[in-house]
Amino acid sequence: MTQAIQGHLSLQHLGVIRAEGDDAASFLQGQLSHDVQLLPVGQARLAAFLSAKGRMQASFVVIKRSAGEFWLITSRDVLPATLKRLSMFVMRAKCKLSDATDAVQLLGLAGDAVPAEARSLAPWQVLALGDASVVRLYAAEGESRALLAAPAASALPAQISASPAIAPEAWHLSAVQAGVALITTPVVDAFVPQMLNFESVDGVSFKKGCYPGQEVVARSQFRGTLKRRMYRLSAAEQPQVGQEVFAASDDSQPVGTVVQAAASASGFEALVSMQIAAASEPLHLGSSTGAALQILALPYALKEDI
Repeated sequence: MTQAIQGHLSLQHLGVIRAEGDDAASFLQGQLSHDVQLLPVGQARLAAFLSAKGRMQASFVVIKRSAGEFWLITSRDVLPATLKRLSMFVMRAKCKLSDATDAVQLLGLAGDAVPAEARSLAPWQVLALGDASVVRLYAAEGESRALLAAPAASALPAQISASPAIAPEAWHLSAVQAGVALITTPVVDAFVPQMLNFESVDGVSFKKGCYPGQEVVARSQFRGTLKRRMYRLSAAEQPQVGQEVFAASDDSQPVGTVVQAAASASGFEALVSMQIAAASEPLHLGSSTGAALQILALPYALKEDI
C-alpha cells in the first residue's frame, strides 16, 4: 500500500509565465485549449498550448489573478521556449508576457496541509487564501492535493508553514498517481491532448473559438480517430520520460511512450501514452523483453462523450 503524503513542498520544477494587459484574456483565448475568456477572476483552468498540427508544446495551470492578469504555471524546462513562441503571436494585442517565476512562490500541498475548504472543491477550482490562490488538484490514492500560488513575498498561512515537508520524490509520485501529465522537454510536440486524457480532466474546451491545432483536436474527438490514451503503469525498473513501451508480441514497433515517471515504495510508476489496442497485451519497457509493466487505476474515468 502506498504511504499517504502529508505536508508541503516548494515546487522548484515549475515556473510561471505572466500575461497582463487589457487584451490578456482575448490573447490567451486564441492560443490555449481551454476557455479562459469566461474564466472568473480568482479561478483556474488546466490548458495546453499546441502547434498548428495539434501537438502539445506545453501544459499549464492557468490562474486568473485579476481582469487583466493571468499566471500560467508550467514545467520550468519548457518555459523559455514556450514564452518565446507565445510572444511571437502577441503582435498588436495589449498583452505583455514575461517570466514571473522569481516573483511567484509555488507550493504543493497534500493531506491535512490542504485547507479544509479546498478539500471539498472539484479539481481546478480555487480557494482564495489572503493573496494566495489554492488550486485543487486531482487526488493521489485518495489523498487531497493542491497547488498554492502566491506573490513571492507573501507569508504562508500558519496551517501550511507548520505542516511537515514533503520529499520531492513523494510529490512526483503523487503527480503520477493523480494522472494529469505535465509536458516536459523530452515529450514536447509528441501528443494531441486526448492522448494524455486532457479531455477527461477538463483541459480542453470543445465549445470555444479557434486556437492553434483546434481542428486536429476536434477531429480526434468527434470522428473517432483517436487510437491512444494515457495509462498509469507500474514497473520494477526506472522508466525514463520519452522511453518507448512495447507489447511482448512485437519488438519492431513501440506501442507507447513514457510521459512522466516516479519512484514508488515497490519500484516505479509511470504515465504512458499508449495505443488503446495494446492495453490488453503484456507490456514491456524499452523492448519486447524489457521490464514488465502492469496497468494501474487512474483516479478518474475516461470520458466517452463530451
